[in-house]
Amino acid sequence: MSRFLSANDLNNPGSSLADMSRALLQQQYANWPMLQKGADTLKTVVSKEITFDGFRMSIQFNPGRIVSSAAKVDKKSIAERKCFLCLENLPPEQKGVETGDYTVLCNPFPIFPEHFTIPHKRHIDQRISGAFPDMLQLTKEMGSRYSLFYNGPKCGASAPDHLHFQAGDFGFMGIDNTWPDLVKNHGIWLSENVLTRIASVDDGLRRFIVINSSSHTESVQAFNTLFNSFSAFNEDPEEEPMVNVLTSYRQNRWTTIVFLRKKHRPNQFFLDGDAQILFSPASVDFGGVCITPLERDFDRLNADLLTDMFTQLSADKAVLMAVSDSLQS
Repeated sequence: MSRFLSANDLNNPGSSLADMSRALLQQQYANWPMLQKGADTLKTVVSKEITFDGFRMSIQFNPGRIVSSAAKVDKKSIAERKCFLCLENLPPEQKGVETGDYTVLCNPFPIFPEHFTIPHKRHIDQRISGAFPDMLQLTKEMGSRYSLFYNGPKCGASAPDHLHFQAGDFGFMGIDNTWPDLVKNHGIWLSENVLTRIASVDDGLRRFIVINSSSHTESVQAFNTLFNSFSAFNEDPEEEPMVNVLTSYRQNRWTTIVFLRKKHRPNQFFLDGDAQILFSPASVDFGGVCITPLERDFDRLNADLLTDMFTQLSADKAVLMAVSDSLQS
């Protein structure tokens, strides 16, 4: 069987990429033991909720995520391993669905019930600049079932050397549905026209921009303005500014949420012994589902600890204000 599966291979699941992806997941679960093992760990996940000012964050104990949470992403470690997103390095059992320059693959270490990785077919650096239009198009194609997300090379990407997005069940992350309330209670609308609305939000944990638009072109323009403004605060102009990006497509509108970051991991991650908290937040955590692979960390995570850690990682208020100013009409 080819590496790429067609609609016929998947028993004609439907014409949409979302339908093809779901059928791929079912095929891979039946034929790829590594995915079966990873997916089965979701049956043991334990959750709790922590309430903040008008919103909630879910905490999950998911031991299957230890590989990603503790991943070494320094240049030396990356250079010494084979890229696990390059097609020639995939396990023989792993199959995918082609879509333009990208391939939809099932994630063998899932967070979502239906979790996909969507790498570029070429081994190019993880950079959202220039790839955001692709992300919007993929989101439209997947939007009947899934949200997409992008982790920057220095804020959550376990393969910072290979451009990729991820997708998972829409609504799994609380912010998929609650962003309008977060704007209402903790943000301001910066710009509104017939096609596009842009908001700035500081909810006490996270600082982010929301672009809600029926226009692909205006979404890209707003994102580029945001990205260029935020880049001015980057200490190393050669590095990508630290962002996590969520996108969804509902009722013929894209919603793009861009979390502005200043740090990869909180101080607690680097402490010794029992003092360490193995918490390495990326898009899903910022989206409202905080994943920890250790039960001891799950037990002790509370509102104060989360506030402290997210505050360490999020851009300063002054930076959010500057980026917001660039987006005001």
